[in-house]
Amino acid sequence: MSPLSKKRERDKRMATINLWINFNGNAEEAFTFYKSVFGGEFATITRLKDLSSPEFPVAENDANKIMRIALPIGPNVLIGNDVPESMGRVSENENRSKIAVSTDSKEEADRIFNGLSAGGAVEMPMADSPWGTYFAMFRDKYGIEWTVEFDSKAARRGRRGT
Repeated sequence: MSPLSKKRERDKRMATINLWINFNGNAEEAFTFYKSVFGGEFATITRLKDLSSPEFPVAENDANKIMRIALPIGPNVLIGNDVPESMGRVSENENRSKIAVSTDSKEEADRIFNGLSAGGAVEMPMADSPWGTYFAMFRDKYGIEWTVEFDSKAARRGRRGT
């Protein structure tokens, strides 16, 4: 088997990496916003009250909060939940890892950047980067950090990302 064939076979077995984000009671609002940018339909919406039982009581003020919400985006899934008040607040201004979106065109990069950054704080606007891609970095209106990137060299090779 050639090295390229071995790599293709290994790639078929690779685990899928999906992102999971914690929110302070506004996961459904944030995911409705993300759905408006990326499109698609929610794969699941489970509320804390759906899990309530004598062994796992849910406070009334947490009952309608999201236990799990999932939005498929291409081959990936963006997942989120609300943190119950009893567990404390998520720091929305901490330095989290960024969600990196790789696009197939500059137009798609602009559309996603313009949608996700609306109402947020732009650190680097969409522009040609020093490393040769079309790139932006920002925090959305929910405090989540994102990058959006189009790599024309990767697109010519038939793959996203670098």
